[in-house]
Amino acid sequence: MNQKTYWVSAIISILTGTCIGLAVLLIQEKQKTPITSYSSPVKAATPSVVNIYTQIAEPKAFNDTNEVKHSINLGSGVIATKDGFILTNHHVIQNAHSIVVALHDDRRVEAKIIGSDPSTDLAVLKIGLPNLPSIKMGKSDDVFVGDQILAIGNPFGIGQTVTAGIISAKGRNSIGLNTYENFLQTDAAINPGNSGGALINLKGELIGISSAIYSSTGGSQGIGFATPVDDALEVMADIIKHGEVIRGYLGMDAKKITKALAENLLLPSESGLLVSDITKESPADKAGIEIGDIILEINNTPSKDPFQIRHLIASLKPGTNISLRGIRGQQSYQTNIMLEKQPTMQRITY
Repeated sequence: MNQKTYWVSAIISILTGTCIGLAVLLIQEKQKTPITSYSSPVKAATPSVVNIYTQIAEPKAFNDTNEVKHSINLGSGVIATKDGFILTNHHVIQNAHSIVVALHDDRRVEAKIIGSDPSTDLAVLKIGLPNLPSIKMGKSDDVFVGDQILAIGNPFGIGQTVTAGIISAKGRNSIGLNTYENFLQTDAAINPGNSGGALINLKGELIGISSAIYSSTGGSQGIGFATPVDDALEVMADIIKHGEVIRGYLGMDAKKITKALAENLLLPSESGLLVSDITKESPADKAGIEIGDIILEINNTPSKDPFQIRHLIASLKPGTNISLRGIRGQQSYQTNIMLEKQPTMQRITY
């Protein structure tokens, strides 16, 4: 190699290294730069978020001979598919005899109810319009506590509104709002009218359906709840296919056994679930499960959390056989039970 070639190669190597170094520094600096605008994810997601107006007939007053009065309720929804399926909350469309969906581009159209699921407070509507902007779906496993998120909806009917916050918690399941709870908790302002709207990440992807607020005044107090996107999509798929959500049904209610409970009731185990109620003619009743039994395992899964078992049973289809291991008195037992279809209006939560 002559001297000229050597110097050319050396200069090229130095320039290449410099360029790579600058690129790395720029990337690192960009990652450090604080977010000053949410306009990109908002621009991506807002066309898919709709306002929902429902007309509900008010009960007639005693001896009232006038015409039936109607009230207009407000809510939000999310266009989930290009062919017009919309996710919203069950309580948004409950008892409605007329539903109008208002799109971001000012188009308005009447919607048809495909089905709803009171147990998760979700519902699916269908509209017949062309060129519908469906939202991009995120994944529940990609959502973490501390993530920055945005809530989009129609609070108080004032029009589409965006609020920002973080994911405050995941897996909230003892709020007492629904039968099956697995809420994302957020401090993004969620107010009446936001129900059924979108919770999105900073990529503009749907990560949840805004469902409820925790409030003593009716307004936002920094505690809002949303159904995770994976749960919402599962419910939507069942409703589209069957008109309802098909769940397994065992027919019992049980409480978590704590050390204090075990000591007070002189129970033979300090873990498991204590059966507190059995529905007559249910699979649990037919299998001989009794109030006072202690359930230790279902399908080899330790029974320590009633919410976990509730979701396990609900996730299985009718006709599925489960194994159950329990204790009655001082005697342990094992039995197999065939799950049935959960009744539409069922108080027992398993």
